[in-house]
Amino acid sequence: MKDAVIITSGGMDSTTMLYEYKDDIALAITFDYGSTQNGRERQWAITHCQRLGIRHIIIHLDFMQRYFKSALLESPDAIPDGNYNDENMKSTVVPFRNGIMLAIACGIAESNGLKRVMIANHAGDHSIYPDCRADFIHAMSAAMQSGTYENIEVWAPYTGIDKTEIARHGAALGLDYSETYSCYKGGEHHCGTCGTCRERRMALKAAGIIDKTVYLNNK
Repeated sequence: MKDAVIITSGGMDSTTMLYEYKDDIALAITFDYGSTQNGRERQWAITHCQRLGIRHIIIHLDFMQRYFKSALLESPDAIPDGNYNDENMKSTVVPFRNGIMLAIACGIAESNGLKRVMIANHAGDHSIYPDCRADFIHAMSAAMQSGTYENIEVWAPYTGIDKTEIARHGAALGLDYSETYSCYKGGEHHCGTCGTCRERRMALKAAGIIDKTVYLNNK
């Protein structure tokens, strides 16, 4: 039974989840909150939802770019290069982003008679992004269940696995990851040097997947 809403960006993780759980998903939501990569990601989210015949809506959260502080909401020049680690990537945190998106998706789920909200947070994000951690996801799910007549819950099946394992799931599904977007700098091609590009490359390599992504810098 299709009873889930998925938050999908067009990146590797949520695209994998979209395909892996397509038989459960009734509605996909992409949030445009003004981040550097939103435009590039969004086009892939649209493409994949069309291919799967999943209803897809885009919700604009332009207030976040106006009032929130994050390198992701500034410019490509504000995005740090280097490895995907706590100190280097902390500036890319958008405060409570997942909380805001889950809350909106919860209201949409109940309005459409759906029971679950899916999000593709994973273990590799836990050290950097507080709203990707298991304790936050559990707390948010409990709040949503308490605050809805239909006891809407968060369904986050990737919480305990990392991006390499997600890539393995995608490989088993036959996904072409060049049809996803990850780069925080938001250019036509992946920069190859920011933390998300590095994480993407390492995950695909570790999963044994030929990386067909075009990178401006292959070092």
